[in-house]
Amino acid sequence: MTLDGLRPLADRMITPVVAGSKRAGLTPDLVSVLALLAAVGAAGSFTLAGETRLAYLLGAVLVGCNGVLDLLDGALARELDTSSQAGDLLDHVLDRYADIAVVLGLAAGVDRFALGFAAVTGVLMTSYLGTQTQAVGLDRVYGGLLGRADRLVLVGVIATVAAFVGTTLQGLSLVGWLLVVFAVVGHLTALQRFYHAHRALG
Repeated sequence: MTLDGLRPLADRMITPVVAGSKRAGLTPDLVSVLALLAAVGAAGSFTLAGETRLAYLLGAVLVGCNGVLDLLDGALARELDTSSQAGDLLDHVLDRYADIAVVLGLAAGVDRFALGFAAVTGVLMTSYLGTQTQAVGLDRVYGGLLGRADRLVLVGVIATVAAFVGTTLQGLSLVGWLLVVFAVVGHLTALQRFYHAHRALG
């Protein structure tokens, strides 16, 4: 799968948003912070979903906002010609905190913290291998079985469905199974990225 390969197309689609943000005087760093706040809001909503499933809807919307804002900060930096290593570092650090918040929020909502730990480590290792390849002289890797864009789309879709469907399978809800996917496929994606990077270096 990976939707990260569609980033150039997504950048073109948000061109009007970039223009509006420029006119509003937004900076790329501010957009990165807003993206993190959207993710934290989503995490809070997912936590509350343990009491009312409709909170998943708000969480899904906020995850969507996080995804759009994550595209916007880079596109805005290029438009303003303010791209920098400092901005790139800030963006990646805040993205990791956003990932942690969303996954742990999902785990809290279904009271599956051990599963949440497995999922968040899979997510973090995927992202780590994506940037570590660049640190050793290769191109940054966005591909693999499950990239960040894929995760955000899956969270949005599953959260929306979970707001109305309380079905369980083998004792796990839809969100519980989503955490299983993040745990298993996340680590597989990390290993996949490691394998290809290691071969390229060898």
